Parts: sequence; structure tokens; C-alpha cells
Amino acid sequence: MIETIQKALKRIEEEHQVRILFAVESGSRAWGFPSQDSDYDVRFVYIKPLEWYLSIDDKRDVIEEPINDVLDSSGWDIRKALKLFRKSNPPLLEWLNSDIVYHDAYGFKEEMLNIRHQVFSPKSSLHHYLSMAKGNYRDYLQGEQVRIKKYFYVLRPLLACMWIEKYNTNPPILFQELLDDLLDDSQIKHIIEELLKRKIAGEELNLEKRIDELHLFIEEQMTHYTDYAALQRSVIADPTQQLDELYRKYLKIVWQ
Repeated sequence: MIETIQKALKRIEEEHQVRILFAVESGSRAWGFPSQDSDYDVRFVYIKPLEWYLSIDDKRDVIEEPINDVLDSSGWDIRKALKLFRKSNPPLLEWLNSDIVYHDAYGFKEEMLNIRHQVFSPKSSLHHYLSMAKGNYRDYLQGEQVRIKKYFYVLRPLLACMWIEKYNTNPPILFQELLDDLLDDSQIKHIIEELLKRKIAGEELNLEKRIDELHLFIEEQMTHYTDYAALQRSVIADPTQQLDELYRKYLKIVWQ
């Protein structure tokens, strides 16, 4: 599959006349809890030739390319990515933290990693992860019978909130790392680890009786972080000048 992905990225470069700066896996594979039939979700940042940016009109700054039934790819233009980076965009920060890297060119990803702490906003990230947890809980975990695998899509963002409260830094991408650091050797942790083993082993984990202990834990955490997030203030220095310099630097490096 890696070879298929890299060939697809090369084709995207040629068809769209771009250079891909980095490409990584996102979603359940990057989070460390894929099923055996999980899709591949490739995310990338690309750069166009200088002339493309010298226009009075805004242009489409996203490339979306479904490759096949199990492989999807989507990328952002460098300018879009840097604007979102300035806002501490959590999905982009997760891309940078992904351990599954399909393409890494010119050193751009490393430079973004080196300054990510300067743009990280606990408030922005808390609201993102809390909204994700609440939305998935509302959509998938109501009733006496629930889709068991959807617990992970509520638990991971809640663990991310717990990490931010504890460390005030961007959370790790791996679910197991969050779990080991944040939950003591408790009944809740044992329940989650058993579900994780079943999911990775390939069980469907579809409709089963809800797990009351997990529901109680989830509801308590959502209540706590709703209150906690409301008290946060966004205090970060404006990184615009530094990001502008990075933008200009890579236009020169890649195309000159």
C-alpha cells in the first residue's frame, strides 16, 4: 500500500503542477487503533509555482483525490496550511505529529514542528476536541445498544482534553500513549484496553449493549471540560511575520 500511496502522490504532483512538502496518515491508523479493514486517509501540504500566488483572485487551495475504495487523499496549499497553523488548527497539528509519513521533502515539516509550540492555543484545541467528543457521543452512543467502536471516537478527544489540562501542550497522536499517561490502573482503563485489543484484532465491534461505566466516565469528563474550556483565555504571540518568512523561503527553495 505504501508504494500505491507514493505513486498516487507523484501523480498528484504532475497533474496539479505542485510539489508536495509532506504527506502523512491521519485518522484511526495514525491514532493507533485501526481495524483490519480501516481505510487509509492520506493528508498532505503542497506548494504551487510562484506565479499561481501572484493573482488578484483567490483560487481553490485544496486538492481532494479519492484514490480507490480504501484510500483517500486530501491536501492543503501551503498558504492555507500556514494560516490554519497560525490559528493552532488541531487537525494540522495532528498531521505534523503523525508517525506514519509517506513523503517528507525540503525540510518544511521539520520547521513547522520546531515552532508548533509557539502557535499552540490550549483554548482552541480544547474547544475542538470537546466539540468532537460531544458530537460523536450524541451521534453514536445513545440508547441501550450502541456501536462499540465509536467509543474510541469519543474517548480519544476527551483524553486529548485531559492532556491539555495536565501539560498545556499539544497532545500526542497515539491513543495508547494518552491512555498510559492519563488513566491510572483503573477499571475504566481495563475496559478501554480490552475494547482496543478487540478492535485491533479485527472484531466488528458493532451493536452491543452500552457499557455503563464508560458512559458515566464520558459524561463526567464532558461536563468537566465544558466548564474548564469556558475559563480558558487565548494568549499567544502573533507569529505572522515568522510564518510569512517561512512561506517566502519555501517558494524560493522549491521553485528556484
